[in-house]
Amino acid sequence: MRGFVATRSGTATKTDTPLIETPQSISVITTDQVRNQGAVSIGEALRYTAGVSGDVNGGSDTRFGGLQIRGFDMTMPGLYIDGLRIPSSNYVHFNGLDPYGAERLEVLKGPSSAMYGGSGTGGLLNYVTKLPTAQQFGEVSVSGGSFNRYQGQFDMGGPANKEGTVLWRLTGVVRDGETQVDFSKDNRVFIAPAVTFKPNDDTTITVLANYQKDRAGWGLQFLPASGTVWPNNGRTIPVSFFAGVPSFDAFNTEIATIGYQLSHNFTDNVTFRQNLRYAYQHNEEKVFYGGGYTNEAAGQLARYGSTSNSYINSFAVDNQLQGKFTTGILSHTTLVGVDYRNTTFRDTAFSVTTSAPEINVFNPVYSYDWTVGAMSDDTGVKQSQVGLYAQDQIKLGRLSFQLGGRQDFVTTQVDSGLANTSVSKDASAFTGRAAVMYNFDNGIAPYFSYSESFLPVLATGLGGQMLNPETGVQYEVGVKYQPLGWNALFTLAAFDLTRDNVVTYAPGSVFAEQTGQVKSRGIELEGTMSLADGWNLRAAYAYVDAVVTQDPVNVGKAPVTVPLNRASLWSDYTLQNGLLAGLQFGGGIRYVGTTWGDDANTFKVGSSTVLDALLAYSRDNWRLSLNVTNLADTRYVAACYSLSGCFYAEGRKAIGKLTYRW
Repeated sequence: MRGFVATRSGTATKTDTPLIETPQSISVITTDQVRNQGAVSIGEALRYTAGVSGDVNGGSDTRFGGLQIRGFDMTMPGLYIDGLRIPSSNYVHFNGLDPYGAERLEVLKGPSSAMYGGSGTGGLLNYVTKLPTAQQFGEVSVSGGSFNRYQGQFDMGGPANKEGTVLWRLTGVVRDGETQVDFSKDNRVFIAPAVTFKPNDDTTITVLANYQKDRAGWGLQFLPASGTVWPNNGRTIPVSFFAGVPSFDAFNTEIATIGYQLSHNFTDNVTFRQNLRYAYQHNEEKVFYGGGYTNEAAGQLARYGSTSNSYINSFAVDNQLQGKFTTGILSHTTLVGVDYRNTTFRDTAFSVTTSAPEINVFNPVYSYDWTVGAMSDDTGVKQSQVGLYAQDQIKLGRLSFQLGGRQDFVTTQVDSGLANTSVSKDASAFTGRAAVMYNFDNGIAPYFSYSESFLPVLATGLGGQMLNPETGVQYEVGVKYQPLGWNALFTLAAFDLTRDNVVTYAPGSVFAEQTGQVKSRGIELEGTMSLADGWNLRAAYAYVDAVVTQDPVNVGKAPVTVPLNRASLWSDYTLQNGLLAGLQFGGGIRYVGTTWGDDANTFKVGSSTVLDALLAYSRDNWRLSLNVTNLADTRYVAACYSLSGCFYAEGRKAIGKLTYRW
């Protein structure tokens, strides 16, 4: 896939369907877009996507959390790898996976439980892994830049034998770096091997794995609104301010996944597919964080500390049987499937104290001692899910229908070491999806869809309490346009979403609570274009009106971190002829509107406008590039969750890269 425009996707339907024939909004971020924009995290890669944010908490979040789709937090339930959900716990998630290992990122917006079972109302993010190819290739890059960042990466592969029945690919990243926050590292090792076996024309099996080891600091400082959102007696807390203990704070993770993708054609019209993956993560989290002012005028900030260890194991397998046939004047692509997922995790945490529990945000003096105290959490969770689903894509000329349904059975068990209790809960639900679309011969395709979601919550409440499954319903109407003769795709969508049993987190807490119901209504406009003369364009706008409709306290309030308006535009151009052929230049502008800073809507976080830039030159097999994000080094707050829980966005970052391809 070259350029910014994707034409097909299997995420929405689990079948290889053209996007212009998919009656649901889906955004695809290609490797060319990730490269041109210089994105070095999943969060950065999503910055130019309508209605989506992958770095809600700002660029200093070394956990790479804060995935928001259509106004809803999808950080824990929203990540999928090659169509299989990779669940998260209260402490850990897999959103920190390096984007260099992905062939593309696909964001399916709105409920999708009819195909994926337990999934969030806002949508899902599918990390599509790089697979072996029949063509020999290779790429090696070295880069360096802001925050003492140095990185090397490689991607290579091709046939392993003369017959081409065995293909291989190996992708890797090594990084030594820091962040804009003092004493915060950002070091990484990532490796992803893949091998494809093709014993005959009808059978393909690809074994693929990845391993990632991060040694990072704790980027989230939980700063007060006074001194960040507004001045504190004329003073501003530096973006680089570190609220922790330098010799203690850390965020260290190890991620490993392994699995396979099997496809076998019984006939030209009947195909069986099996997708299997095991995922593991160990997380060690050590942090002192801000807890609000003890003396605002003096800038004295309280600090609280904790340390935790978390392990999560997840096994998932999805079996699909696809058939294509006709009944009279109707043509069908029918899919039936059964999938299974088993997830276990254990979270343990302890309180930590230091001899200097306060720190001055304007003149910090750091302490270097700590004492581990009492255990504050010891929770184990086991969850198993079985789902049976069916889908029929029906065509009558240019008119098409999509009908799907699924029955899920889930068992969740929670063990509390602190309370010495063990409780379990069964849940089941039927979810459906229905859609209609008409593809005119001029490239215009209006559609309407209805979809439902069902999410048995993997998180636990205070004291290990069981939570009810979240549910959601969406109505979406839209139109897609693929201009004839152009490599372009435009989508306009209007949606009405309702999410029940909403899970939220109090500021600074890892324990979930359910607040009732939230509605989100809005409009999204997105367009991508890659023309033969070297011009790429991506434009996005989203209007999202989210409001709490059921809650003991905050009915009528807007959820925190959700802007009413968000817009972005990126364009780059490569000279094709003349002495400067191969010179590429481009840039983008990102706007995020104001957001509420607390659940009670007592104060607002200001809007922001940020510029990005690209300058590159390619000749023969070489490419030299410079990417600068937040070109003007604009200081702004990415999000607040309370008066004492605010996070800065990332300041200016420049990265130069030299790449050789063969």
